[in-house]
Amino acid sequence: MKTFGTAQASALFVFLLLSGCSTIPPSVSAYGPAPSPLELEDTPFYSQQLFQCGPAALMTLLTASGVVTTLDAVTAQVYLPARQGSLQTEILAASRAAERVPYVLAPGLASITGELAAGRPVLVLQNLGVSWAPRWHYAVVVGTDLENRKIVLRSGTDARRITRTSVFLRTWRRSDFWAVTTLKPGELPADPDRDRYVEAVAGLEQTGHFQAARDAWRAGRLQWPNDAVIRFGLANTEFALGNFAAAEGLYVDMLSEDSGSLIARNNLAMTLVALGRNSEAREQINAALNIAGDSPLLPELLDTQKTILSTFRSALN
Repeated sequence: MKTFGTAQASALFVFLLLSGCSTIPPSVSAYGPAPSPLELEDTPFYSQQLFQCGPAALMTLLTASGVVTTLDAVTAQVYLPARQGSLQTEILAASRAAERVPYVLAPGLASITGELAAGRPVLVLQNLGVSWAPRWHYAVVVGTDLENRKIVLRSGTDARRITRTSVFLRTWRRSDFWAVTTLKPGELPADPDRDRYVEAVAGLEQTGHFQAARDAWRAGRLQWPNDAVIRFGLANTEFALGNFAAAEGLYVDMLSEDSGSLIARNNLAMTLVALGRNSEAREQINAALNIAGDSPLLPELLDTQKTILSTFRSALN
């Protein structure tokens, strides 16, 4: 009998059901109102080299999250010499490569203070110039003093730059309030937004960091226990890690709630093959084909049927 491993995970329907992100800033952190003043004084600092605020800021964020790396390594991942800077996509990708969940915050100062209250610094993108002559800059927020209207940053060559809140908000607004923190797999953000969390973890899964993604999906399921998309992502990562019995249980649960789910039935069939239960796998894929009609998923279902038949024949030889 042949068994399936991680290489065969590509036969599964992958996670594609992303939703748009919320743009309404939360007002109260799940950790309660943030104290003021609040400062994460132990946050490390890395002075930037010329045009390299992105690597320095990300190094600060990753080190604070417990990642062991070097500034040279981070620079190689995110710094684009031709642009003399770093793009947000590189920042997110490097965070995933370090097996962290890069969670893009909802706009608003409350989102930042919530993360600080949870012990996590926040990387922000600012425009220190003007709209017609931008000067983009990454910094890390490590403190807020709402009463005195001050923000504390690790910024450029300053380990503790104190900025008026009004100035900070003006420069931050020019980036559409882009901010990100790094979650350890299994952590939830201070103000969990389902769509933002799903998008963040899906990106981790799609880059092949299955164990980290599995831990993140598990945390998400505790927060949103009835969410089908999160359960689907968890099932796929369990399959990719070779935990076929766990994956089977999750797909069966999905089908108990929606027997017409072609995605769940297809992936259950592949999981049953991995468990050596080829006859049951054929029953599942045939059931999916019987209700597929002209579904756009039909080609994938037929490919799965071919894979199952090929595995079945190989097992007989």
